[in-house]
Parts: sequence; C-alpha cells; structure tokens
Amino acid sequence: MKVLLLKDVKSLGRAGEVKEVKEGYGQNFIIAKGFGKLATPDVLKQYEANKKKQAEIEAAELEKLKKLAKDLEATEIKITKKVGANGALFGALKKEDIAEALAAKGIEIDKKHVEIDGHIKNTGLFEISIKLGHGMHPVVKVEVEAE
Repeated sequence: MKVLLLKDVKSLGRAGEVKEVKEGYGQNFIIAKGFGKLATPDVLKQYEANKKKQAEIEAAELEKLKKLAKDLEATEIKITKKVGANGALFGALKKEDIAEALAAKGIEIDKKHVEIDGHIKNTGLFEISIKLGHGMHPVVKVEVEAE
C-alpha cells in the first residue's frame, strides 16, 4: 500500500514523501494516527495544489516584509524623554517607546520585534535593529532628545 506522509515518521520518511508500506502498518498506524493518507491520485493532486498555494502565500508575505524592511531603513524617528541634571535619561529607552514612535509614523511593529543592544540611557543618535523574520533585520535610526 502506498501512503502520502503528512508528518515526519521516524525510520520511514519525511512529510510530503510517498512510501510503500505494509497494509496493517499503513492502516493501523500511519493513517489512524494522522501521519499520512492513502496515496490516491486525488490525494496527491490535492497535496500538490495545497503545496503550491502555500508557496504563493509565503512569496507574497516575503514581498510584504521586503517592502516593510525598505520603509524601516528609510525611517528616522525622534523621541523626547525627561533628562536629569547629569544629562542621563530618567529610565532607559524601552522597546515600547520605539514601537509607539514607529506607529506614529504609520509603521505597525510589535514591540517584541524591536532589538535594543544594551540600555539606552543617554541622548543621541542610535541604530536599532528590527527583527522581521526570514533573516531580515532592518536598522532604524532613533534620535533621543531632552525634553
């Protein structure tokens, strides 16, 4: 019996492969546990169509992320914070501050994607990395000014 593996099965194969297995193993383990389906022409055709559709969705998402990365690279933001007598900020610059400043410019970024190296406790110009996924880490210039 031939089965299309939907998930990786140890010692048999990876997801997407068609394997020849014994009838009992295929029915009682692979199909029953949801690791695969009987490899009929309709199932194979549907699997290939789903795979193609998923690739198109990923390509569209990648294009969207590339455009967002380009927009982020061109963006400079200014943040004003209270400063003490010694010139240091009251508290450090937070990821939320950067996410809010980007949102004010029309770029929605989750604060979890903002990557600050160390603590920003002084005024000045800093480069902050944004993790978008797919290996994209655009850098945003952030200028911290005294209030």
